[in-house]
Amino acid sequence: MRKLIALLIGCFVLVLASTVRAQNAPGVNNAELNGDYAFTFNGITGGSGPSSVFAAVGRFRADGAGNLTNGELDNNGVGTGASVAQAFTGTYAIGADHRGVMTLAGVRLAFAMMANGNAQFIEFDAGGGSGRIGSGTMEKVDTTAYNTAKITGDYAFGAAGLDNLNNRAAIAGRFTSNGTGTLTNPVGDVNAYGTDYSMSFTAATYTVSDTATGRGTMNLAFTFGGTPNSLHFVFYIVNAGKLFVMESDTVTTATPLLKGAVLHQQGPAGGFSNASLNGNTVIYLTGLSTGCGGVGGGGVPKAVAGLLTADGNGAFTLTFDENFCSAPRSVTAMAGTYSVTSNGRTSITFGGYSLVAYLVSLNQMFLFVTDPNVLFGFGEPQAAGSFTNSAVNGRYAGFTTDPVEFGVVVLSGEFTADGASPTGNITGTEDIGASSGPNPGVAFNATYSISSSPTNGRGTMSVTSGSGGSAVIYMISSSKFVAVPLSDPKPAILIFEQSSPPSTAPNYTLSASPTSLTMTQGGSGTSTISVTPQNGFSGSVSLSASGLPSGVTASFSPNPTTTTSTLTLTAGSAASTGTVTVTIMGTSGTLTNTTTLTLTVTPPPPPLPTVASLELNPTSVVGGTQSSTGTVTLSGPAPAGGAQVLLSSSNGAASVPSSVTVSAGATSATFRVNTSMVLVTTSANISASYNGTTRTATLTIWF
Repeated sequence: MRKLIALLIGCFVLVLASTVRAQNAPGVNNAELNGDYAFTFNGITGGSGPSSVFAAVGRFRADGAGNLTNGELDNNGVGTGASVAQAFTGTYAIGADHRGVMTLAGVRLAFAMMANGNAQFIEFDAGGGSGRIGSGTMEKVDTTAYNTAKITGDYAFGAAGLDNLNNRAAIAGRFTSNGTGTLTNPVGDVNAYGTDYSMSFTAATYTVSDTATGRGTMNLAFTFGGTPNSLHFVFYIVNAGKLFVMESDTVTTATPLLKGAVLHQQGPAGGFSNASLNGNTVIYLTGLSTGCGGVGGGGVPKAVAGLLTADGNGAFTLTFDENFCSAPRSVTAMAGTYSVTSNGRTSITFGGYSLVAYLVSLNQMFLFVTDPNVLFGFGEPQAAGSFTNSAVNGRYAGFTTDPVEFGVVVLSGEFTADGASPTGNITGTEDIGASSGPNPGVAFNATYSISSSPTNGRGTMSVTSGSGGSAVIYMISSSKFVAVPLSDPKPAILIFEQSSPPSTAPNYTLSASPTSLTMTQGGSGTSTISVTPQNGFSGSVSLSASGLPSGVTASFSPNPTTTTSTLTLTAGSAASTGTVTVTIMGTSGTLTNTTTLTLTVTPPPPPLPTVASLELNPTSVVGGTQSSTGTVTLSGPAPAGGAQVLLSSSNGAASVPSSVTVSAGATSATFRVNTSMVLVTTSANISASYNGTTRTATLTIWF
């Protein structure tokens, strides 16, 4: 039993090895994580066979000094069954850039702090095509809500997940809690692997089983499509208006592993109506597509975000962007209709699609699409006002939400946006988890552009670091936005929340153009380094470069600078080859900022070949009736694009083309020598010239 418990704890605990590189000054911001927290996690486990779903919920106490105590978690997965209320302790460290790590039992997590003391995290200890990837959130809790009686009033709920065969399902609904353990007036809908059913409840109960940890259970009994079913959930309380929930049933085709949340439902007096959906709502959903014509070799993740604009009277328009079957798609101002009942259930139809939503409050909802992709997600009211580049300004924590397939690459990091127009800049550091292995402390650079028209708060992001990429942004407020990766073959929704408002102190940012350089040994390249002042900054900035390969030097002109400087990188003849990230640091008094560029050094191309020989066959012909074939042979393979060898004849009785091309990689080519009738026997010198060399052959022409 002891070994089994250890194994179950090892399946998921908040951790990150202390050896993770690139954390900036670990431990200096430990006080940012302080107090009691609840967490929720959604993951995928992979290995030699098919991948499988995994989830966890739990709680812990952080002391603000790097220690975790009073930890407790429940997890569930295919084949492992559910673990129940497993205790743990641990340690953590938060760096100067507000990225954190935790350690416990060898499983690794990275997290990014937000301004409210909450954190977003990923697990990234997969490698070599096995292990687990996933993401989740940690939120500060109200321990006074750890009581059955505190869970009272109207609630909406939503959850989604996979079964043991990786079929996707989702549920959404609402109920009223009486504060004594009974859930009354429950209604709900389930998308059971592509078919929507209404849930007819026969019983619904809950209890807070541990008032010290906020752990509780919830049981729902219902029929759908004439089939009786029951789902059992474990939950951890965030506050009286929010519960993190996870299904605790053994994962089968009848009981998929669902994970989600229960939120306090705040409707107007007299109940919800069509007027409860009025104005702008940003929606974001994730699903799993199985009809992609073989793309991805099976189920392919699908991610969608958009802006729904409702008129309060049953009509709306929807602009959305999606990554569907590993390809981007954009739709503008598609018209649709909706209908809201008094309990918050909402039917939405547009363009052949049907959605079911349950309102949490005005313009806020759980929702899913009633098709085989089982898109499930959330809708949030867009803040009032027009959104442009200036709305994205300050430091943001960003992470990947709810991966649905083992090939999804998850990230967590801290990013800073400058709010510049017409093109803004985002820089930061991200920790990346992938099935192939983790990649911590990766420099991130991107540009963005956001417009208030025709779709308020819609924008584009172009990643200039790493392998690049693109995404579409939808602004919820100046402190939160979501993004859909368009170039990722296995996408998931990205959420960015402000971790620090923009500073009002004078400062500056650095940027490089271009952000990548390729040069040969013995060569050089240049990039323009720009200093962008913020908040009245007027100082000069001294520039330096680090991370250069051996044999590469850097110079800046001018240096220091107040505007731009030209960076010249020069590679010696024996410089190390390969690709590196060069960090450009700017210093002005106590202010230090950086940007990066990618440098690739390659060996010089081999020297161009010369003409080694020219041969004629035959070497004598009868003029006007016979021709000869010339063969040009080079001293080595022709370069890329081929070698154009110039041809000439000393006698008009023998004619040749002006040139012949030796194909790239080849060493020879042939050409024809045509002749004309002569009155006396004569000769012609045929010449072939390339790269400063000429070879000549003589052709005898008989009368």
